[in-house]
Amino acid sequence: MKPRVAITIGDPAGIGPEVAARAAADARVLDACEPVVYGPPAGATFAPGVLSSDAGRAAYDVIVRAVADARRDVVQAIATAPVNKEAFRLAGLRWSGHTDLLAHLTGSRDVAMMFYSEALRVVLATVHIPLADVPAALTTASLEATIALTARELPRFGLDHPRIAVAGLNPHAGERGLFGREEDTAIRPAIAACRVRGIDVDGPFPGDTVFVRARRGDFDVVVACYHDQGLIPVKLVAFGQAVNVTLGLPIVRTSVDHGTAFDIAGKGVADPGSMIAAVLLAARLARGSHSRIG
Repeated sequence: MKPRVAITIGDPAGIGPEVAARAAADARVLDACEPVVYGPPAGATFAPGVLSSDAGRAAYDVIVRAVADARRDVVQAIATAPVNKEAFRLAGLRWSGHTDLLAHLTGSRDVAMMFYSEALRVVLATVHIPLADVPAALTTASLEATIALTARELPRFGLDHPRIAVAGLNPHAGERGLFGREEDTAIRPAIAACRVRGIDVDGPFPGDTVFVRARRGDFDVVVACYHDQGLIPVKLVAFGQAVNVTLGLPIVRTSVDHGTAFDIAGKGVADPGSMIAAVLLAARLARGSHSRIG
């Protein structure tokens, strides 16, 4: 029996409605699952490309409904089109996006954002915070939790004994304190604690080489210290094919690797490739497949 996958349209003023509809009609998607598009009530209208609190609230309401259905097994997975963080703020919502909202709705304490592609897999140790706040947020405890979560979740993707690399925060991974101390005060202790737990993790490795090594097969996944450190290499090698997966949830949730693209909303030119990839991965995870996903 095919799993039912909820496809949420994200911000209705962005490209979400278009890529959701095109993904739901794709032959590969229809072969893998029963797609169910979740959008605002019939008759609700939103001007394409226009930022608004109404659109932010509508996107939120759709997510809440899809999560409730996933928790009741009405659908077996959720694939989300992008929301707009500024629209969320205008709507008075305190969440910065899907990841923290989904953690709240499901009561999940330890979650992480992973970008999955055949070419490269990256987990983010910190997500949507200012770069200036990253050093304080990157604690031994938080990083240990992220590494452990990564090791626990990767077998779902056919990686039974994942080889995990951790990127350094500073140039040259700190050069033993010459360019920063975070590698010694937070990152190495977290890695050591995880290795004691039997996790195959190593580092910290310089951020300018670790992703190259992962892509050539030295590692199965890289834990990046901050948002752009991880997403720049993923989007460079796999933009449009990478899938955003939230690790640590009691439900399956995947998403696209792009934003709302207000500049092309309503023009009929948005590429649905990442949305299709997100739905296909959601269907695979919902079926509990342990074969290599790529």
